[in-house]
This record gives sequence, structure tokens and C-alpha cells, in this order.
Amino acid sequence: MEADTPRIEEYLESIYKLQLEQHPVSTSRLAEHLKLSPPSVSEMVKKLANKGLINHTGKGVCLTEEGGRMAKKVVRRHRLSERLLTDILGFKWDEVHEEACRLEHAISPEMEDRIAQSLGNPKTCPHGHPIPDKDGSFIKEKVRPLSQLRANEKAIIVNVFEEDPKMLQYLASLGLIPDVCVRVEEVAPFGGPLIVCVSGSRYALGREVASKIKVK
Repeated sequence: MEADTPRIEEYLESIYKLQLEQHPVSTSRLAEHLKLSPPSVSEMVKKLANKGLINHTGKGVCLTEEGGRMAKKVVRRHRLSERLLTDILGFKWDEVHEEACRLEHAISPEMEDRIAQSLGNPKTCPHGHPIPDKDGSFIKEKVRPLSQLRANEKAIIVNVFEEDPKMLQYLASLGLIPDVCVRVEEVAPFGGPLIVCVSGSRYALGREVASKIKVK
């Protein structure tokens, strides 16, 4: 592995995730997500473009076919690592993201295969996000943010934003986890909270938090 490979993989993985919300991805949003300075991100973006891994225009960046292929491999290793940590090693779902970030760069193809087999080839990570197959394919469900639901609408939680441990702890305490049914009872006006019902309990959920929960 080249010395710069983990850094390249982090960038490709971040662009892959951000492309789901914004396409192309602005360099300022990429810098915010990676918690790096805009100048250092701009420098790396040029390197990735020169390697043919991204396309860089005035509007932002997007993965090339080769960049997307590499990104899906990293995402697969990351999400399999999260499953290993929760299902086998007993970590909580709010503890696994940072650990998986370290593991994803060290897992060999053989280890990746063995982890997948030992876990029964899971289709999603603990937070509900799809785990790409070895060829990069996965089932893409049509989802929308919980914050977009209207009063009296019901939905099933598909996935949640996985990179904020405190938010994950909070959601777990409310029972807002993947595959759970949630009903919106009220939507307060002027950007106010949603009143949601989960397993018979009612909670007020802020719009920002609700936007991090994807439902179908």
C-alpha cells in the first residue's frame, strides 16, 4: 500500500457519501466533512483529479468511474468493520464509526471475505446504510428525510447519520433505529419540532435531527 493510500481512500469515501446529498460536491462541504482546511483539501483535490479519480469543475467535485469503484471498496470494508464491531465484538452503534475508519485501511481482501462470510454477508451496516457487494452493487432504496413527513404520516426508518456518536446515543434512547415504524403526529409551524410516536411513546424531535433520519 502506498503511503498516501489511506488519505486518498478517506477523500473518495467522503465524496461518495456526500454525493448522495449534493452533486457535484463543493470543496467547502468536503473540507467541512473531513474537518480539514480548504487549502489542504484543494491541494488534494488536484492530486485526485490528476490521478483520474475525480472530475473537478467550478461547481465542485464528483467521482469518476474508477474513483467510484475505489470508493465503494472502502465503504464496503468500513461497513463490514462496523458490523464486526457490533455483532461480534459487542461495541455499541455509537462507538464503531471511528474504529471502522481505522480498520478499513488495514483489511486485506482475504480478511474482508472472511468477515463477510462469518457475518452471513450482511446487506446493511448497524446504522442501516447498504453494504456494497464485492462488485460494488447494492440495493438502493428510495428514502426521504423524516423531517419531510407531514402530520399523520407513517414510515419505516431505513438509516441514520452515523458520524455523530451523541446523536446516535440520543436516537437509541428514543428507539429511533433502523426498521422501526415511526408516525408523525404533529408538525409545529415556522420550523418547529415534529411530534413523533415510536412504540407507543411520543417525543418532540427537532428538524435538524429529523433530517438525519431517512425513512421509506
